[in-house]
Amino acid sequence: MTERVAEASELSRYYKVRRGLFGEPAVLKAVDGISFTIEAGRTLAIVGESGCGKSTLARLVTLIEKPSGGRLTLIGHDAIAAAGRERALLRRSVQIVFQNPYGSLNPRKKVGAILEEPLAINTGMTKTERRDAARDAMAKVGLRPEHYHRYPHMFSGGQRQRIAIARALMLRPKLVVADEPVSALDVSIQAQVLNLLRDLQSELELSYLFISHDLAVVRHVADEVMVMYLGRAAEQGPRDALFERPLHPYTQALLASTPGIEKKRERHVLKGELPSPLDPPHGCAFHTRCPHATERCRAERPAFRPVAASRVACHYAEKFL
Repeated sequence: MTERVAEASELSRYYKVRRGLFGEPAVLKAVDGISFTIEAGRTLAIVGESGCGKSTLARLVTLIEKPSGGRLTLIGHDAIAAAGRERALLRRSVQIVFQNPYGSLNPRKKVGAILEEPLAINTGMTKTERRDAARDAMAKVGLRPEHYHRYPHMFSGGQRQRIAIARALMLRPKLVVADEPVSALDVSIQAQVLNLLRDLQSELELSYLFISHDLAVVRHVADEVMVMYLGRAAEQGPRDALFERPLHPYTQALLASTPGIEKKRERHVLKGELPSPLDPPHGCAFHTRCPHATERCRAERPAFRPVAASRVACHYAEKFL
């Protein structure tokens, strides 16, 4: 049986936000009932527009924030109830690679010190052992031995992201959360970093939660894809099924707006602005931008249900089969 590295059920994160100086507090449902499973050696990609809740979900999975509700299991342990040593061990099992390689590395520390820091804090390794582990991680991500004594500002964006990836690997995690890891890089460098992530996954049996707004990138790395809209899942399924036969109008619109992805049918081009998450539409949250919306869509929120190989939150998903 394949190991389940991470499993979430109805995971939610709400924030209270005050409207204006004297306004009543409103509830921002950044993540609202998300469920998924990530198996060992597999990649779940989360896609959607800015503000859909992708990065909030990343903070929940990496235990940076506590959820408002739902369940989260990491390597077989209840991550929400965990405390003390158990929680510390779970934190080690999940590491994150941030979007901006220019801001995520301490400019005052040399690469060797940056890589050794997680080991100094979390393990009892000797200085020599930490140095050897750092050099080994550098080799795995394609950095040369002489880079050990250099500062981050001496590297290109692609090299800095390799350093960030190496740092994430220092504690030998089971799951790596990659939050827009190539969006700040030149297109010519993106493919190199993505290929590196795939090679490391194969070599180290890593699982990835890969967060992106770029479906072309997601198609290259994902095994399964979840499309989020205003904090909820609009569609989720195997990569090939989702790209070949999207069943939610929002997924169709995202694909239609992605250069380089072949379109086999007429698809709605996404129009209008994302509604405010403080005041989401009633019924289906996407109905204000959907060309297929009916009165039922405006009044009734669709269930997230199985259709063909995927799960989809649309009353009329079967018409797109």
